[in-house]
Amino acid sequence: MENRTSQIQRQTKETDIKIELNLDGTGKYDINSGIGFLDHMLAHLSKHSKIDLSIKARGDLDVDAHHTVEDIAICLGQCLSKALGDKKGIARYGHSSVPMEEAMANIAVDLSGRPFCVYNVDYRTDKIGDFDVQCLEELLRSFANNGMLNLHINVPYGTNSHHTAEAIFKGLGRALAQAVKIVAEDIPSTKGIL
Repeated sequence: MENRTSQIQRQTKETDIKIELNLDGTGKYDINSGIGFLDHMLAHLSKHSKIDLSIKARGDLDVDAHHTVEDIAICLGQCLSKALGDKKGIARYGHSSVPMEEAMANIAVDLSGRPFCVYNVDYRTDKIGDFDVQCLEELLRSFANNGMLNLHINVPYGTNSHHTAEAIFKGLGRALAQAVKIVAEDIPSTKGIL
């Protein structure tokens, strides 16, 4: 089997990001974005997807977290797409329903090459600690757009914002674990290309 790893480095006037990932890992992670809550969510993504993930990021956190969050998502999506290559043999689809105490997240992904993000989530608070919950939607949309995947996130209920977010990232991890898994020898599309 071909080595399904990649790395991306992106430097702008606002951020400096380096990401490495291994689709065939064990869920090892080393994440330091300068944003504690974001690191916590990305650790869940790595652990539950079994994708090894290293993220080193510096950003203009004196402004706010937005640029750092968005640029991490851009790089993470590009890294995923690069590691998938021609997508030969992947399952392509993945889905999960993950409870986190009172919250439930339903996630579906299609590694179709056609980016789209549906995000049906209501938070009871504007912030989780110092973290603006609006950044989570930005992160997930940017990840879907740059990873060239179709991502549906539906949270039918949940009262604790931290639990809601955690269910989403664990669920996304589980859905990605299914979708990236090698299950055949051909491209999973009647078009012959993804």
